Amino acid sequence: MLTAVDLTKRYNDVVALNALRLTIAPGEVFCLLGANGAGKTTTINLFLNFIEPTSGSATINGIDVTKAPLETKKYVAYIPETVMLYRNLTGLENLEYFAALAGRPDYTASQLLEFFARVGLPDGAAERRVGTYSKGMRQKVGIAIALAKGAKALLLDEPTSGLDPKASNEFSDLLRQLSADGVAVLMATHDLFRAKQSGTRVGIMKHGRLVAVHGTDEFTHADLERVYLEHMHD
Repeated sequence: MLTAVDLTKRYNDVVALNALRLTIAPGEVFCLLGANGAGKTTTINLFLNFIEPTSGSATINGIDVTKAPLETKKYVAYIPETVMLYRNLTGLENLEYFAALAGRPDYTASQLLEFFARVGLPDGAAERRVGTYSKGMRQKVGIAIALAKGAKALLLDEPTSGLDPKASNEFSDLLRQLSADGVAVLMATHDLFRAKQSGTRVGIMKHGRLVAVHGTDEFTHADLERVYLEHMHD
């Protein structure tokens, strides 16, 4: 569903991403680990066509994102560290609006509320203004928008940063549900524990290169931390 072939991004003499080769299948949750500046966010921005590659290609559902940016966005949803919603609208109004933008203006209120129930938004929250929501609740609205859109791929950039342990655990549960539904997930994160808990594979990035890829079932949490730190010290 998500494929990078020799995907490279340079800014003058600085190589932000160096010849990335990566394939993420439907139902897979791939977690990118690495320090700040390792190339994680650059990778996500290239898949979203927020920036153009220097060379190589990124494809979503077999379609090159630079050649057909609008077409590829039909298949993907994006959740940044802070989900941007309209604070003065209710959760339900936000979901209705963004679903319509995604080409789904036909949902009834009860159908939209079902998406909120699925992501675990507290009872009654849908009728409240988003300005009163916690960060974890806003992240859940972001997932509900992805569900309403029918996204086949989900791109996440530090989605659990700043969440309390309960909210982070709930977010991991949502990712597992999406994986079971066949959604391909690419998540950039600093959270090794969450990567182990949520991911099916992890990739370690350093200085713009993907230096290691492992299945999460290969390690305990402690082993993953040890391997990660070994790469960071090289």
